[in-house]
Amino acid sequence: MDEFDYVIIGGGTAACVLAYRLSEGDRNTVCVLEAGPKDDHFTIRIPAGFIKNLSNPRVSFQYFLEPSEGTNNRRIQIAQGRMLGGSSSLNGMIFNRGQAADYNYWAQLGNRGWGYDDVLPYFKRFEKREGPGDDRFRGRDGLLVTCNSAWDNPLIAAFMESAAANGVPRNMDHNGETQFGHGWVQAAVDNTNRASTAHAFLRPAERRQSVTVRTEATVTRIVLDGKRATGVEYRAANTPGSVTVRARKSVILSAGALNGPKLLQLSGIGPAGLLSEFGIPVQHDLPGVGENLSDHFGCRVVAKIKGATTLNGVLRFPRLQIEALKWALSMPNLLSNPVGLVNGFGKSHPDLDEPDFYFTLAPASFKAGFFGKLDDYPGVTCAASPMRPESRGYVRIQSTDIMQQPIIQPNYLSTENDRRLAVHAASQARKMLQTGAMAQYFDGDILPGPNVQTYDEMLDFVRSNAMSGYHYVGTCKMAPATDKMAVVDDRLRVHGLEGLHIVDASIIPRVTSANTCVPTIMVAEKASDMLLGKPPLSPLI
Repeated sequence: MDEFDYVIIGGGTAACVLAYRLSEGDRNTVCVLEAGPKDDHFTIRIPAGFIKNLSNPRVSFQYFLEPSEGTNNRRIQIAQGRMLGGSSSLNGMIFNRGQAADYNYWAQLGNRGWGYDDVLPYFKRFEKREGPGDDRFRGRDGLLVTCNSAWDNPLIAAFMESAAANGVPRNMDHNGETQFGHGWVQAAVDNTNRASTAHAFLRPAERRQSVTVRTEATVTRIVLDGKRATGVEYRAANTPGSVTVRARKSVILSAGALNGPKLLQLSGIGPAGLLSEFGIPVQHDLPGVGENLSDHFGCRVVAKIKGATTLNGVLRFPRLQIEALKWALSMPNLLSNPVGLVNGFGKSHPDLDEPDFYFTLAPASFKAGFFGKLDDYPGVTCAASPMRPESRGYVRIQSTDIMQQPIIQPNYLSTENDRRLAVHAASQARKMLQTGAMAQYFDGDILPGPNVQTYDEMLDFVRSNAMSGYHYVGTCKMAPATDKMAVVDDRLRVHGLEGLHIVDASIIPRVTSANTCVPTIMVAEKASDMLLGKPPLSPLI
């Protein structure tokens, strides 16, 4: 039986950071157990490769969301990272921290040490910012490279002018002092390659004798001795039976907001009623496990373009092959851009203190029903979404089979405010594509289409077309034990158990006002200091 100081379940975004920090100086032995493969295929390293890998079951969990009124009863397909680096090896590489208010809200819930001033030093610690930015807010010496996207294209300049004319001013750094405004997408791209936590953190950690990484290792159960987690059982690929690994100090669950609750429930940790339905002995009744699911839900607005170049015309033979060769030679190329080129954070009413919807412009359009296939005509896409949805859902097992996906029900658009903001965000995206400086390039309203004009028509369009933001959080909520939905305390210890921590996006109480990869890295950075007994980094401003 193997034994380590720390056993980390999952090899994803947070796990890679933990493996690096916990093993510094070879002070602790660390075992990382990842269900998927290594992240060594070139389509993972090349930024544009995410289009292919989002639908590749070898490196991504292919799940379906439950239908609901908010999706006009559609079963939406989603993906989550299933390889070293997790979703940081799969996502669109957009680098967004969110607003100070996001983290101050965590502290207001009773989570000590999680306000914005407390977490900012951890954001700075891991970032290696290349480009402009106020060093009060940006890190320059970290391990994860971030840079601005760029494409010298008059269409992009025109869209930025249109955004400003529609109430979203230019902001040179939305990860700086204020988020409000628009600017170039900031991306986790190192030179011409994806900057995942696997490459930034796990590769250096693997060179230490104290770190063991096992891929194709599906954890089936967290082993408890009374109320203490002592290890895990896992199944290795092409190997019969189960393997047990013991943890001297802690088992750390870093499997994400969907698979983490599933494993807890299968291990007998979760709502007693749900576990009893499947004949699972209740080891620890914890009602909040799998509840409080929160996610962004937005739709793509598409316009046909004239008189300008989009990726629809560029990423075809022979230009595509030329761009691929540039990437292989580490030369500047269009394949090394993130999923979008412009990010914007707007206010549905000018009196608001903070933005409440966001949008991302991609200078391309895609064929309906064919993920990743470009339209034959030049087009652009503006994806828009409310930033802090009120709707809450759940993740619950539907069998005792570890290989079966859980029931995932986000309950999108279940509140009036979420519906109002979704319609506003989509309507603003359409205005920005059609008016002002963009009018000279606009050649047709593809989505939602010219027949969609009223509020009710736009709401039906959103329900019929909006997609997940892949930003799942909240299913192992961080809050004091007085909150009946709380799963971990503010030191990320599972309430009522010893030797079990949860460190991933599932502990985030509600979805942040941005993409969730960067906040998850921050959580792992802060958690590593807690686990090592270090004092927290001092507030910087």
